[in-house]
Amino acid sequence: MSTDRSAAAFDLDGAWELDSRVSIRPERFGALLYHFGTRRLSFLKSRTMLAAVQALTDHPSARAACAGAGVTQAELPRYRAALAALAASDMIHPRSV
Repeated sequence: MSTDRSAAAFDLDGAWELDSRVSIRPERFGALLYHFGTRRLSFLKSRTMLAAVQALTDHPSARAACAGAGVTQAELPRYRAALAALAASDMIHPRSV
């Protein structure tokens, strides 16, 4: 599956959460995420992306978490792609509501 297709398939209106085995280390550029189960490392390239990821459990949807973090409508496709990549690497997963 291509990255564009994966991003388009990511459900922005679904409820998401950070996997409980993921540790976040904030950095000046954004953050490092480390998954203790898969031993994968991911980089968040902005503080806004970090805020959106940290807000996932506080909002009914990924779209609402992005909006709460200050992501504009024009920026949303880029953030959707980043969230899709995090989902593909098991850093985040759908949340039961």
